[in-house]
Amino acid sequence: MRLDSHQHFWRYTPAEYAWIDARMARIARDFLPEDLRPALAAAGVDGCVAVQARCTLAETDFLLDLARRDPMVKAVVGWADLCAADAADVVARLAQQPKLRGLRHIVQAEPDDFLRRRDFQRGVAAVGRAGLVYDVLIYPRQLPAALDFVRALPDQPFVLDHLAKPDIARGQRDGWDAPFRELARCPNVSCKVSGLVTEAKWGTWRPADFRHYLDAALDAFGEDRLLYGSDWPVCLVAADDYAAVHGLAADWAQRLSPTARAKIFGGNAARTYGIA
Repeated sequence: MRLDSHQHFWRYTPAEYAWIDARMARIARDFLPEDLRPALAAAGVDGCVAVQARCTLAETDFLLDLARRDPMVKAVVGWADLCAADAADVVARLAQQPKLRGLRHIVQAEPDDFLRRRDFQRGVAAVGRAGLVYDVLIYPRQLPAALDFVRALPDQPFVLDHLAKPDIARGQRDGWDAPFRELARCPNVSCKVSGLVTEAKWGTWRPADFRHYLDAALDAFGEDRLLYGSDWPVCLVAADDYAAVHGLAADWAQRLSPTARAKIFGGNAARTYGIA
């Protein structure tokens, strides 16, 4: 099964999606499964993992409802307030939904030491007890805290989103390479090859701009812990269409064995998120 491990759906309102600014007008509209389906079919992708874009329980319920109604949506990474006193009860309730396979918080918008908070770590421990994955969304400056975080919870499976969002437009390597590789040494962490075009020069990037980051990810995580994701529709602010984003990853992976490509473009996501 070929899977896109990271994309979003929403019914757009300016109040709910204030992060979509004037430069991102192209995505200031509704994006639903019927919008994604033709792009996945053209790329030969069988299904997707829908990931939260708002930190509300209503967002989780919205994505789960889409997943119940559309078999293309194989799994959901939702949101819950993991710092709350009742986090364990909320997580246990959400985990009863078969397609809820993970949770995420937009940590990139939080203080750099947020992942070290004891209350948050207690909430994430409940995620693991419920048999769910936790997606880590951070910037490179937060990688040291992420390392402490995943080491504190060695039995919890984690997925690092977007290679921790290195500044590809400026060719950032210092401050990313070393801590990124250190995080990869933790066997409970996988990594999504996703969200890269939005960190590059929008509309003018070239495939060569990503080579260092993709090669580093493969070297650090190996073929068994990399998951392809498009970050659609956010990727459309920086790329012409879904095909351009999928093609970027597929062309880079062409030098790998068929077995490795099958893992990165579906097998690893199916195993990580428990997709049959």
